[in-house]
Amino acid sequence: MLMLPYPPSVNTYWRANGNRRFISKAGVIFKKAVADYVSDNNVPKLGDARLSVCIIVCPRSKRLFDIDNICKAVLDSLMDAGVYDDDSQVDKLYVQRGVPFKGGRCLVAVDVIPQTE
Repeated sequence: MLMLPYPPSVNTYWRANGNRRFISKAGVIFKKAVADYVSDNNVPKLGDARLSVCIIVCPRSKRLFDIDNICKAVLDSLMDAGVYDDDSQVDKLYVQRGVPFKGGRCLVAVDVIPQTE
């Protein structure tokens, strides 16, 4: 189980300048934190395998929020950190609201889906 920082929501992950879309400062900081975590903890590289991902979002407070708004930042950041080749490999995605945690955090399990021949 990966223990990642609390991700930015999709509403704050992307920014626009005219027709140009880019990742916000909060998104860049989150991506770097995920890359550092993956490197520091020797998270295995799964290549192009088909994947199942479970995300447990532990919010900073009891304030209501949409849990689906954090998936993109988590999946993109794990891909950019080299855990898998592309987030299109995720065939199963499970997202759960966890208990509040000071500062927030995100627990993530990435598993290979066994392929039968």
